[in-house]
Amino acid sequence: MANIAVLNGRLMPLSRAVISVEDRGYSFGDGVYEVVRVYGGVPFLLREHLWRFERSAQAIQLSRRPSPAQWERWARRAVAASGHDEAKLYLQLTRGVAPRDHVFPPKSRPTALVTVRPLTPFPIDPKGGVRVVTMPDIRWGRCDIKSLNLLPNVLAKQYAKQRGVFEALFIRPAVGVTEGSSSNLFLVARDGTVVTPPAGPTILSGITREAVIALARQDGLKVIEAAISPQQLAEAAELFLTGTLSEVVPVVRVDDRPVGLGRPGPFTLQLAGRFGQWVRQQTGQRRNDENERSMAGHRPVRASRVRRRK
Repeated sequence: MANIAVLNGRLMPLSRAVISVEDRGYSFGDGVYEVVRVYGGVPFLLREHLWRFERSAQAIQLSRRPSPAQWERWARRAVAASGHDEAKLYLQLTRGVAPRDHVFPPKSRPTALVTVRPLTPFPIDPKGGVRVVTMPDIRWGRCDIKSLNLLPNVLAKQYAKQRGVFEALFIRPAVGVTEGSSSNLFLVARDGTVVTPPAGPTILSGITREAVIALARQDGLKVIEAAISPQQLAEAAELFLTGTLSEVVPVVRVDDRPVGLGRPGPFTLQLAGRFGQWVRQQTGQRRNDENERSMAGHRPVRASRVRRRK
């Protein structure tokens, strides 16, 4: 097994991949990226990720780019060449190499990069959940574009690490709680309604987020996309995060306050288990880890049952 790169269509060991210091991705963060999780050698929901990748590239007017079909060929070739069963597939596209000038270079060729590295799953205890902190959202106004400009996210992740917690949640004035530094946010209200901030410029709508919304509705749960205020966050019965690499993560404390009963709730465990089952169905992978056993064995809950108990 090896760490692999495909740089502008050329397959090579990752250690040999070299990009010019005048690449605009280095100078300006002038580019976009995607991260895809590989299960059992299968890039999961690759085409959905490629659709979002294409939309991000269009949004920053990145022309002369490889087609989604070309990216898919490179990605599958890189995964196969790596030999990694569990891996992180990374795609990056920049405006290319040009003398440093803010305006678009007239003749630059985009730099296309694919890398594959082994993935070590997040050490998350589904019975214990994770803790998070909140902080002001200082990012730009187009968070729906998956751009290379990630300094606010880096600072937020470091803020969380320095406080010994898993994630930082952004709060934006006049908007509310938006998302995590590398995750989407879901809230379960006391009546069993599942709430997540709406897709739009203030969040990066994750591929896992969209899958969890669909799975929840299939289970008969009421899901709404609506703003979440700090007060609603404090009063939530359950909270959880979603992400490509982290999947579904229960949140049990926010800023040193317990969420609900201070342990992962039934709706969160149900959706985490459902997501794991769906991954197996889509990839043919046999998962038998402790997280999967803990979550998949939870009895399904319906929102109507919660409302009747009130």
